Amino acid sequence: WPFIFFSAFATTAGTTGDGGDDGDDGMSRGKRVYEDDGADEVFKSKKGQHGVDDMVLLSKVSEGDIVNNLEKRYKADLIYTNIGPVLLSVNPYKDLGITGEDYVLMYQHKHRHENPPHVYALAEETYRTMKNERENQCVIISGESGAGKTENTKKVIQYLAYVAGRAGGEGLLEEQLLKCNPILEAFGNAK
Repeated sequence: WPFIFFSAFATTAGTTGDGGDDGDDGMSRGKRVYEDDGADEVFKSKKGQHGVDDMVLLSKVSEGDIVNNLEKRYKADLIYTNIGPVLLSVNPYKDLGITGEDYVLMYQHKHRHENPPHVYALAEETYRTMKNERENQCVIISGESGAGKTENTKKVIQYLAYVAGRAGGEGLLEEQLLKCNPILEAFGNAK
């Protein structure tokens, strides 16, 4: 599966887990059940059934355990997984309906561990750190061809444009930011 690694520099992320041990499946710690807290059905899961949100909390760390966790999450359309402060995304090659204003509002003003892993959680943390610490931030989006780098870059830009406000008119900032994406891609593809 093509996948993307996201990393936001100069930011930190907290993780929480239940600390319980209910088996030797390599995913016995850090599982969360999302109740009706505004999360869409795609995020609701029973404990352990869809892997762990943050692979730092895997009880065993081997290539097989990591792949098993990603496969469980991918099959449940949970394409985002944290690895500490890094976000991993597996391209679903379909629209999962997990973006848009409802999701922006779900992640806005929330810490990363308060909602399921998502590119909006990373964008929110980056934006909040930039505002609070008055320091430039950087989000690195890296992955193979076809991994979804362009789509996820657009999602980060859309989130930032939404939360930063629509200066100069409805949607103008978002439109201007999205227009710069082909230039950014050209630099990324330069040899």
